[in-house]
Amino acid sequence: MFASAEELAERLRAARYIVDEVTLNVVYLATQMQKPLLIEGPPGCGKTELAYAVAEAEGSVVERLQCYEGITEDKAIGKFDEALQKLFLETHAEHLGEDWNAIRKRLHTLDFFSEGPLVRALRREDRPCVLLVDEVDKVDHAFEALLLEILSAWQVTVPKLGTVAAASVPLVVLSSNEERRLGDPLRRRCFYLRFEYPTVQRETEILTVRSRSKSSQLRGQLAGLAHALRGWNMEKPPSIAEMLDLAQALEILGLHEISDRQRDLLMPLLAKTEADRKRLLLRDGFEGLVADSKRYRDQIMSKDHSAETRLGFEEEALV
Repeated sequence: MFASAEELAERLRAARYIVDEVTLNVVYLATQMQKPLLIEGPPGCGKTELAYAVAEAEGSVVERLQCYEGITEDKAIGKFDEALQKLFLETHAEHLGEDWNAIRKRLHTLDFFSEGPLVRALRREDRPCVLLVDEVDKVDHAFEALLLEILSAWQVTVPKLGTVAAASVPLVVLSSNEERRLGDPLRRRCFYLRFEYPTVQRETEILTVRSRSKSSQLRGQLAGLAHALRGWNMEKPPSIAEMLDLAQALEILGLHEISDRQRDLLMPLLAKTEADRKRLLLRDGFEGLVADSKRYRDQIMSKDHSAETRLGFEEEALV
């Protein structure tokens, strides 16, 4: 638990996560009020990473439920281990007697239950975890309804086992790429955050704290290139994580600036579909992106320089 929003900001910064003021305050309120967070936005804009950063800031862990089409309750909640039940019956048969109701009751306890991420998150006793329900937009309405009991009463009801109440209340983060619209009952129970891809300035800050690049010029150009690519209507726009990978690749190769001559070298890192690859191979396509990346970088660096100059004049005036 965080004593203040300022403490949360400091710990997120230590976890190398750049957060804006609105997101900071909403996350802080969610931890204080035990409210789930629903975060919607395009893939790769930092939704999932927020859950891991908050867990690191808390000194806790993430229990992750990765959603997909056709996911079952067994994957999310868990199921009884039939092999373990059978082994128990075989090894304890002579001591069990003939009270079948008592035997069935014994077999349907947590001792024989293989827990899924939802139950594991509720049963953590040492400290609350962060429960990440990732890409919840991929499940159907029936599975979405399964989550409502957890988000309302912090418990889950399992057939034959009964109700599992929370030993500690996790911070729940639900992420959605908006493949379908989530239902209003789920939305009502959550605080809502909308994530977009970061601005050039914000992505430069992210690259500064998360990459090992020592060149501010290169970090600015990488952020500018990301912005240019995302504005190019690509089938698969680059995520923040992919730009961090690109920064690492350039460092390994000893490159300190991106030029149009590096198109073929960088293509596998930037184009992840055949359609995007063909677009980047068009005449002047990559050259234009590189030019835009430098223009965006220079705009940011010019603003930073102007701000530093203005601050210097203000300090001199005070003296």
